Amino acid sequence: MAEVGRAAVRDPGALLPGGFWAAVAVWLERPQVANKRLCGVRLEARRSVGVPRAEACGHSPNTGPEQEERAAAGPALRSPDGGLGPGPSTGPELGTAGRGPEESQPRRRQGEDPREAAAAAQLAGGPGQPGKAQVGEGEFPAPDLDSLWDAFSRSRYDGNPEMLAFLTGSRAGSQPEASNGFDVILRTVIPKTGPHCPLAAPRREIVVQDVLNGTVTFLPLEEDDRGNVRVETSNVYQIRLSQSQEEWFISILIFCPEKWHSDGIVYPRPTWLGEVLLARLARWSVESRRSGFKSSLSLISIVKYSKMYQMLKEKHKDMVKMWPEVTDPEKFVYEDVAIAAYLLILWEEERAERGLTAKQSFVDLGCGNGLLVHILSTEGHPGRGIDVRRRKIWDMYGPQTCLEEGAITPNDKTLFPDVDWLIGNHSDELTPWIPVIAARSSYGCRFFVLPCCFFDFTGKYSRRQSRKTQYREYLDFVTEVGLACGFHVEEDCLRIPSTKRVCLIGKSRTYSPAGEVSMDEQRTQYINSRRGRPVSPHGEAPAPSPSQATEGCAGHPNGHQALDSGAAKGGAEAQADQLWLSGFQPREKAERVRNCATLPRDFIDQVVLQVAHLLLDGEQLNPGSAPSGGSKAWNQGGSLSLEEVARELDRETLQRLKRECGGLQTLLRNSHQVFEVLNGRVHIRDWREEKLRRQRHPEAKRKLFSETFKTRACWFFSHHPDGCVLPADSCPFAHGPAELRLPQTPRRKKQVLGAASAPRAEAGCGRPRREEHAPAPLGTTDSAGWGDFLRVPP
Repeated sequence: MAEVGRAAVRDPGALLPGGFWAAVAVWLERPQVANKRLCGVRLEARRSVGVPRAEACGHSPNTGPEQEERAAAGPALRSPDGGLGPGPSTGPELGTAGRGPEESQPRRRQGEDPREAAAAAQLAGGPGQPGKAQVGEGEFPAPDLDSLWDAFSRSRYDGNPEMLAFLTGSRAGSQPEASNGFDVILRTVIPKTGPHCPLAAPRREIVVQDVLNGTVTFLPLEEDDRGNVRVETSNVYQIRLSQSQEEWFISILIFCPEKWHSDGIVYPRPTWLGEVLLARLARWSVESRRSGFKSSLSLISIVKYSKMYQMLKEKHKDMVKMWPEVTDPEKFVYEDVAIAAYLLILWEEERAERGLTAKQSFVDLGCGNGLLVHILSTEGHPGRGIDVRRRKIWDMYGPQTCLEEGAITPNDKTLFPDVDWLIGNHSDELTPWIPVIAARSSYGCRFFVLPCCFFDFTGKYSRRQSRKTQYREYLDFVTEVGLACGFHVEEDCLRIPSTKRVCLIGKSRTYSPAGEVSMDEQRTQYINSRRGRPVSPHGEAPAPSPSQATEGCAGHPNGHQALDSGAAKGGAEAQADQLWLSGFQPREKAERVRNCATLPRDFIDQVVLQVAHLLLDGEQLNPGSAPSGGSKAWNQGGSLSLEEVARELDRETLQRLKRECGGLQTLLRNSHQVFEVLNGRVHIRDWREEKLRRQRHPEAKRKLFSETFKTRACWFFSHHPDGCVLPADSCPFAHGPAELRLPQTPRRKKQVLGAASAPRAEAGCGRPRREEHAPAPLGTTDSAGWGDFLRVPP
């Protein structure tokens, strides 16, 4: 036995030992968080067993009279949410299925010290979430945990008593009899498959948790040519919590270090265990934050997902090279590949559950670049995508990918009775409507939504609870919509390169088909109750309040009720066009650029001069003054917060800036030559410091700088009372029209992010957008800055 690492843990919040078991639960259930070469694990079975003893050898702990022995060992603890704190299990499967009411609360063992019981009871707050039990899944049937443990117990006692001592830990004065039992868990570790991870076969382990002694031991399983499975002692390791003089320690020990075999994936090097894993366990143990989300991929098979993702990634990797949009191809291609892999496995398992052979049909509402539609269609699922704007990449997919340009409005004409699934992938203002459209399309229509931006039925979502994060509250709202529409709503977390990766799924209904009429009345009442709650989008009139809105009662051809009869038109056809709730505004086909780039040049110049005047402490700026040649110190002015600057601007200017993304801050950041905005404060840029930074730039950037030298007018030469801080031969900008010169190389063509190429969810969802606009004419006041001289010039 060898200790490969030990870490002292400071516990000011008194989170230990419960925090230790919460950290162990992360490594047990989600090892891919620490080991990036793993795809995940499958938790297969769980038992509470007694410590091997001489009189127990040769008997199975789960058959015949031994049931009483197992009961005498006492039940361990299970967290109320089914987490993997030590706890009882009545069947071979892990999870909440089959649990009785008596198992929902932690219980204390007979004769257990109250302090130890209280410490173990903290496990109920651990983050462990077993998710979906998948015993016997696919081609990896779960072996019998009872027989495995029985055989291991007999062999360890008879042939290797050192293993028994290793399992029970080495606390001072502890004996095997001092522990009332172990929690034994069978798990399958699933590696990633790919060129950098050649080992593709899953590996099974038995995990032994001893709560009272604070140890968790990992026993690898090996299978011989005859199919016999046994515990392999070469790669046995243990995570241990100990305490000495009011100080806690976490250690990682290896049973036989001389026999340790590292494959670099499932079993890393001992140094990795003692450094990387130990450090993360120590940090997780004292983190009091608890995730409000499920473990990733909790509703589908991780094994199948891993294989599907690698297959799709290899199949569509060339899309990164030919991506015609201005968005990041690495992010968007692999994100849509991951979403497609999830849906394909979800639908495959649904077909198996329902006994279907035909692949599900779908419609992607707000499909954006259409890549998700293309991948699903390529895999044989009939479907189409609809978006308000056509993208350039649509022409690259071919005729088998059906993409339509058009606006989606929630009315009786926007129904899909022959479609199995509705998809909302970052669907923005359509997100809360997708469960409604799915519910009213047909009884068999299901939905999948991946919320991103926060929209209510008629505008921006308004927060109601400050105790939750905005994201968590919005997910709860969309779940509430699904429940109000009659769906059983499930939540899962995807593995995509995005901070908004929680999806909501409605696969089944809470009512029978005969209750459709009464359920639709409840939907109508719920949607109507949301009128007046959302914050209207920028530049639009607010939604009518409940007192102002007319209660709708006009019947629609298919039995749905309009929610605002004031929007009704004459005739049956007009009723079919009527919105289910007035105030909904689909996204405009041509999205306006709102990064201050299209503001009039004279307006920008006026704001720049006004802000510069404030920073220079009221000194008069003379637009025609020449550079100062005296020895007087150059006036760099002071520093003001954005709020202080905004108070000095007139109301009309502020209103105009508020209509732009970022407002005043964006305009000042765009004026790189004049201002520097840092941590919410603005000050005049000193180009003497910029000159020093330029000298440290790589040779390639210095070359670009030389190509743009003197291609734009110097603002300080024309407007600063002391002139430019740099002499004319050192300033990168032109001191007067005589110094202006044309660029040496032509500007590289960049696509304008307009109506034809604007990406689906980049606008308004926290993703950076690259807006390009025409540069100012030579000789005019320029708001461009240092960044313009480090790229290809105009």
